[in-house]
Amino acid sequence: MWIITCLLFTLVLGNDRVFKMCGTWRHGNASRNLKYDLKTGCKEIEISANERTLSIQGSITAKCTQSSSINLESKPLQNQSPFCVFWEPLLDLLIVQVNGKNHTLCRPNGLQETCCTDLSQEKQETPALYGIVNGSIYGDIIRYDVMEKYTFRGDTINCKKKFCDEASKKPNGAKMIEEVVMKSNKTGRVDLPCAQSTVIEMKEGFTGLSLTLPAPRNVAPNMIPSVYLPSCLKSRSTSKVVCTYYKNKTLFQGGSSDVVLLDDIVGLSVENEIIENLPEPVRIRFYHSPLPANYSRRCVSWDTRKDIKVNWRYDGCETVKIHDRETECCCNLLTYFAILVQVEKKATVHHLEALTFITAVGCAMSLVSCLVLFYWLCKRRRGKGQSLLVHRGVVVATFFLCLCFSLTSSLAKTGNETICKIMGTLLHYSLLSTLCWMIVEMFHTFFLVCCVSSSTLPLWVFYLAGFGIPAILVCRLLSIGDIYGLRKIMPSEDDTSLYFMCWMLDSDKSRLAHHIIIIGLLAVVVSSGIVMLFFVATKIPNRPEWRKNRMAFFSIWGLTCLFCTTWGLGLFSFVPFSEATLFLFCIINSCHGVFHLLRYYAIERMKKRCELSSDGGSRGSVMLQCRDDEGV
Repeated sequence: MWIITCLLFTLVLGNDRVFKMCGTWRHGNASRNLKYDLKTGCKEIEISANERTLSIQGSITAKCTQSSSINLESKPLQNQSPFCVFWEPLLDLLIVQVNGKNHTLCRPNGLQETCCTDLSQEKQETPALYGIVNGSIYGDIIRYDVMEKYTFRGDTINCKKKFCDEASKKPNGAKMIEEVVMKSNKTGRVDLPCAQSTVIEMKEGFTGLSLTLPAPRNVAPNMIPSVYLPSCLKSRSTSKVVCTYYKNKTLFQGGSSDVVLLDDIVGLSVENEIIENLPEPVRIRFYHSPLPANYSRRCVSWDTRKDIKVNWRYDGCETVKIHDRETECCCNLLTYFAILVQVEKKATVHHLEALTFITAVGCAMSLVSCLVLFYWLCKRRRGKGQSLLVHRGVVVATFFLCLCFSLTSSLAKTGNETICKIMGTLLHYSLLSTLCWMIVEMFHTFFLVCCVSSSTLPLWVFYLAGFGIPAILVCRLLSIGDIYGLRKIMPSEDDTSLYFMCWMLDSDKSRLAHHIIIIGLLAVVVSSGIVMLFFVATKIPNRPEWRKNRMAFFSIWGLTCLFCTTWGLGLFSFVPFSEATLFLFCIINSCHGVFHLLRYYAIERMKKRCELSSDGGSRGSVMLQCRDDEGV
């Protein structure tokens, strides 16, 4: 008990409100007692001593009325006893310590609105043989002589207001408030001008509790935070939890200058316990005004055990954005919680409306081109060759990519999270499948150009590479969770309107997956295109039978290289694009299917020209130039 009391007074000492008077009681060797007579009011308190009695009497309490006598333990040959008198007017708490043992004369009875404080010395009796030696206030000696009595007079003040003023000037002011509320020996609502608290006693059989925090009268009921306390908070037979609502941010100023703290702060603590790593999180739901579209919000906590000064941390809490006016913080520890809003604007897109229109038109053209090309490829008589299989795989993947991209915005506007998550997953899968099929086509062409023959791999390997590997990657991301969902994109011209799409979320996990998987595949596609072009350029001069069609080959591969180059811009997605590059990126990549149709049309024309000129070459040359399984 003495340790707890010392901790309490350590927190609140150092101001005029709390009174601490100490000294050494010089007495006789006979039995001794502590006599007290305390009444309500605010007049004076007398601390006196004689040969057998240490006396505390006066009128300074708010509600406490006590009068009695306590027999003190006597030790032979001891004629001096150190003592201290502690008076905390906010709690109406008076404790006398004699020889290291506490005697509580007035116990806490809630927090007092008005109280008697600012005790100042009035008068003292003349020196005597028995009495108080080395009397001191707050450690400062008043008199070294033996004095029979000290008298202190007080003034009535608004104790709660003064306590809040003192707490706001200290770095641990919030902790002071929770400690005082905990020691007020009261359950239910406890009000202060700077904070409102609820003290809950968790008894045997506690199964969890949801509550709305107390708040000042000027706060609308629908804006008051709510808290859910899980059953795992209770670790002893009986314990108290303090839930405190701070509407004033002055106790929590500090931290980074590029963020701003919302008005509401919630503090949670359990009596005499450190709570962390909870198996079930505490949930704090904040209600706030809608934030501008270019601002983000994150739940943060300040652990006073780790940082004396205010230092808001992101670890320990998960942010759940219910909607634009409501945010829930799921935290596995108890401390102070709030929401930080990023001051810096999010990345914006220039000319978003024009780019959206261009992309929509390009995707529509690609869809039609893919259907035509797929029909054309299916009519080929030797439709079971590897080259036709690869061509059809690229066309199918491109078709579904354009289809998913065309639907993503419309489905995002429905607001259905499940549908948006499914569409975001399909869009990511179709993009990965398209990139994988492009890589397959690159390597297949490598065999045709360098080995003048198709690869010997079975057909199922191509299907696995084009459709199976993307499925495995997407399923792995789904198992991680919180990867796909509603994504908001803000135009730079108007930060009040947003473009919604079903895609990967704007989270750390999604960004990591994007850079590792998508950027990695793009790097393989671009590097493969460069390597293939190099081999074509080196092989054609060394084969006389191909010199006749060299320009046609370069034209086809030039188109392929242009396509790979525009996709290669995705490798620099972390660098802002110039406007011209951004438009070029959207036009060419949304017309992906159109370019495929043009490419295969050019190949078909080249084959017809090859057949018409077959009379002037050997049979072997013709077969080499006019292969039906042509992959270039």
